[in-house]
Amino acid sequence: MGNICGKTEPEPDAQAGRRLGSAPPPGPKTARVPQKVGGPARTLGGAGGDSGSDPGDARRRAAEAAEARAKASTKGGKLQSQLNAQKKKNLSSTLAEASNQELRAREADEAAQARNWD
Repeated sequence: MGNICGKTEPEPDAQAGRRLGSAPPPGPKTARVPQKVGGPARTLGGAGGDSGSDPGDARRRAAEAAEARAKASTKGGKLQSQLNAQKKKNLSSTLAEASNQELRAREADEAAQARNWD
């Protein structure tokens, strides 16, 4: 049985596949890969070409980077300003605000029950 979607005879301009064991058709030339990368050997983590860098210098640079990240995080946007405002509130004002919100929610629920009472 044949395939319903297939064609019975190939089209005259269709390219046939390659035969097993034959050479592939000549294609575009690829770029030559260099055999050896030049330059002196370096240790990982070394600054430039010197391998005897001071560990204190690396610590100083890491501390400077940490300070820069800390300064960048204080800028923030809308959410950061809201978080800062929330941190400034003391405990009593935070509890009072939560209590007021809960009271308003209860009143809204009671009003909805009164409207829906049959």
